[in-house]
Amino acid sequence: MSGSSVRAVGWARSLPLNSGVKAARDWARERLRTLGWTECAPQTVDAVLLTVSELVTNAHVHARSSAQLVLTWDTHCLHVVVHDTSDRLPTPRPPSEERLGGRGMLLVDALADEWQARRCPDGKIVDACFRPPAQCTDTDGS
Repeated sequence: MSGSSVRAVGWARSLPLNSGVKAARDWARERLRTLGWTECAPQTVDAVLLTVSELVTNAHVHARSSAQLVLTWDTHCLHVVVHDTSDRLPTPRPPSEERLGGRGMLLVDALADEWQARRCPDGKIVDACFRPPAQCTDTDGS
């Protein structure tokens, strides 16, 4: 390996089916506070928290699964990753006046800089990437 080093910080939280989505948002907000994002990137924080809500809700409602929430900051992107036990991949659907739900991944698609979903041996992982505004780019989580 060259003289460069990898710098990253991350957190993980398990959210059983009986846990509320608010607990996931509150937990994520505290992690973002340690990165300094609540002061320098409040709009990005709002986008991350809404994404956390949507992805954890999808795990609980659609997959009928607990959710494993992982936040990782690698100095370029904050990855919001949710794992559940369903192997059915999410897809954004156009809004419908006949359905109450179904807009979650459409929101994630609009809020995140990019996102992807992939199957894994015990379900799936949805990963949404958020890049902060320039004034936050020197944040390293230490």
